Amino acid sequence: MKEKLSLATARRIALAAQGFADARPTGAITRRHLQRVLGRIGLLQIDSVSAVVRAHYMPLYSRLGPYPMALLDDAMQPKKRMLFEYWAHEASLLPLETYPLMRWRMARAEDGMYGGLAKFGRANRPYIEEIFRHVVDRGPIAASDIEGAKGSGGWWGWSQEKHAFEWLFWAGRITTHSRRGFERLYDLPERVLPSDIHALPVPAPADAHRELLRISARAHGVATANCLRDYFRLSPADIKGRLEELVETGELIPVRVEGWNRQAYLHAEARIPRKVHARALLAPFDPLVFERTRAEQLFDFRYRIEIYTPAEKRQYGYYVLPFLLGERIVARIDLKADRPAGVLRVHAAYAEPCAPPETAAELYEELKQMRDWLGLERIEVTPAGDLGPDLSDIAGRSITLTPPLAKA
Repeated sequence: MKEKLSLATARRIALAAQGFADARPTGAITRRHLQRVLGRIGLLQIDSVSAVVRAHYMPLYSRLGPYPMALLDDAMQPKKRMLFEYWAHEASLLPLETYPLMRWRMARAEDGMYGGLAKFGRANRPYIEEIFRHVVDRGPIAASDIEGAKGSGGWWGWSQEKHAFEWLFWAGRITTHSRRGFERLYDLPERVLPSDIHALPVPAPADAHRELLRISARAHGVATANCLRDYFRLSPADIKGRLEELVETGELIPVRVEGWNRQAYLHAEARIPRKVHARALLAPFDPLVFERTRAEQLFDFRYRIEIYTPAEKRQYGYYVLPFLLGERIVARIDLKADRPAGVLRVHAAYAEPCAPPETAAELYEELKQMRDWLGLERIEVTPAGDLGPDLSDIAGRSITLTPPLAKA
């Protein structure tokens, strides 16, 4: 194996590891396809923003194409459960087999390791136990089902009840049974998880950290130590000695990647395709790009989500999706699914310097596919004259979808 990889090779390895070197299914998409994607990427990050579609639905779409969202919904339901919810790379959906690997984090949370929520736990333990008894007696139950629960949303607006439920969730004493809209319904793990999963032995923290690094390394293909630990939000102390152990067993191969200034590690079973022919819109929280430094190093793509940036200060838009074409991220597009009007709205689209001439046409084809997947009737592009500062040229190469749309 080469000790040094070109950046182009590293990109192909990363794309293959994330499932983008595979052709999209041509027939019915089933739980088998869902299992295959989850076996590659290991988690689906959850986010509440629904400007296009909630974030956990998108990675499957990006890799499989239009799939029935009910497939993922069913995988979260008690009788067909394949997934559970916990804090991994932020709030995430994880394969059931990962549950024992997160028990160390639950134990730490109960011991008071996590900031403001830990402070709340120390100050309100009797109240937390009272909420826990509600779950025991009434679960599945939402925080809003407790009489008097009020909150304005966000951490700063959580009610006392919501704080207590979240503390119990962090500590692993309760888990997500299902959701009512986007609101969690909580119950006891032993009533939610299959008995064989709940009964699995709890590994020592070091063993769990090593296994989580294995999953991360498989999902990355090639990555630095920082990226490998970030996938499951492990600390430097958590992985101390673990990477060296995986190198010693031959599971990871130390390599240098062209242009990277840190040691990288190649998964011993990583695929190195000669070419990748991908075409996909990516959620802002897709595992391919959610570590922003890695996205910049791999694709020369500086990406920041601007949801919380005041409108007048945004560079690209409110909810901007990267567009992957071939082996590069070639554009970004500010989208909105206007469901009441049945319209997929394109507020702005920008080419990257590497964008080939066919970018606009390929992007339009992907937008048509997304329109149909979301059950919308048409695509509308905001007229160039109305876009104001958001239409500024990026690297001298702005991209407009108006001409191809005019033919539709």
